[in-house]
Amino acid sequence: MNAPMPAAHDDLRDLQDLPSYPKERDDYINPARALLTGPPISPLRFAGGSVGWLVTGYHEAREVLRDPRFSAERWRGDDAMRPVPESVRRDRSSGAGSFLAMDAPEHGHYRGQLTRYFTVRRMRELEARIEDIVADQLDALEAAGKPADLVRHFALPIPSLVICEMLGVPYEERELFQSVAARLLRQDRTDEEFVAGKTELDTFLRTLVEAKRKDPRDDLISLLTAVDELNDEEIGGIAGLLLIAGHETTTNMLSLGTFALLRDPGQLERLRADESLLPQAVEELLRYLSIVNAFPVRIALEDVVVGGVTITAGQSVAVSVPAANRDPALVDDPDTLDVGRPRSSHLAFGYGIHQCLGQHLARIELVAGYRGLLRRFPGLRLAVPRRRSGCAATWSSTEPTNCPSPGDGAGPDRARPPHGRNRHMGSTHAEFM
Repeated sequence: MNAPMPAAHDDLRDLQDLPSYPKERDDYINPARALLTGPPISPLRFAGGSVGWLVTGYHEAREVLRDPRFSAERWRGDDAMRPVPESVRRDRSSGAGSFLAMDAPEHGHYRGQLTRYFTVRRMRELEARIEDIVADQLDALEAAGKPADLVRHFALPIPSLVICEMLGVPYEERELFQSVAARLLRQDRTDEEFVAGKTELDTFLRTLVEAKRKDPRDDLISLLTAVDELNDEEIGGIAGLLLIAGHETTTNMLSLGTFALLRDPGQLERLRADESLLPQAVEELLRYLSIVNAFPVRIALEDVVVGGVTITAGQSVAVSVPAANRDPALVDDPDTLDVGRPRSSHLAFGYGIHQCLGQHLARIELVAGYRGLLRRFPGLRLAVPRRRSGCAATWSSTEPTNCPSPGDGAGPDRARPPHGRNRHMGSTHAEFM
């Protein structure tokens, strides 16, 4: 269905003037300026041409994300939900177990099976192992020589190893799920590529779940096979969601966060001088970077008033987390990175029932990763001038693209990995001393 036209609104002048979704960032760090200067809620033209609403205000974003009158179920939407092909979106059986696009009570049924495994206490039990993984990857980074590829040898392996060990996925299969993630999340991929990638991942996970049922081990997938309420397809859907979400955004947060610190020497030196600031710095980097690129989209189940605007039943609403996290209503001077800023109630992990299940794990990985990097390489710096570096937007997050260093044999044609190649590989080069 096509969403109805928004009611009369001061900002609705000409449909051609509406900002579109998805909205590219102005650079690798900052949200598009148009998102930061407009009203907290305004009309938006989605990728397929339908008109709905864009929320950029902090308080309005929280309101939409927590209100059960807004649905996350993708089958209800129209072309606003472009990241998922229509054939997949309309097939309600295709997302079994993938509770990200579900409403209560179905969402709670699946998420509830996992909550006990992602508590703060459980995640703290993993800290020692995560520290070991970080140390191993720092060794690999150093052994690679100068200039070092921060993503290939550090940012990508850390969360990939952690989530593989948690789920019981053989790490030697990482190329498969990293490659599939690349294809599923690329903004310019075709619907056919999405379906093919999803089918490949589903087949791999279904085979793995069957093996775990026959020979259970001490891992999360094995534990889920013992839950009577879950079938193999649902367990595979849960595992696929955790596998991709468990490494994609943390990888990009480790690399882009390092990049942000390297371009701001004053903040970097504050961290070097006082490691106790690291937990605050992680929260500030999460707020400042808002790594998730695709705005959460919700569909109004009934007429709802948000920020003085009436959103009618059936209309789609995109919530810009990057813009909401730069709202002065959240923090003072929001466009400044301040590693000593008191922890804010940012929306980097979402809000409401869909708030990130793995947020405690991500925080531990980020603190351990940044701390290890700063200790091991006190002279870490970018291998190329900042102006030659850049990032690419995916449906999931913003990530560094190739930053070739002088003399490493990289030419302009390597500025972005070719389709089908793991886009993280060969990404951010740095030099250390």
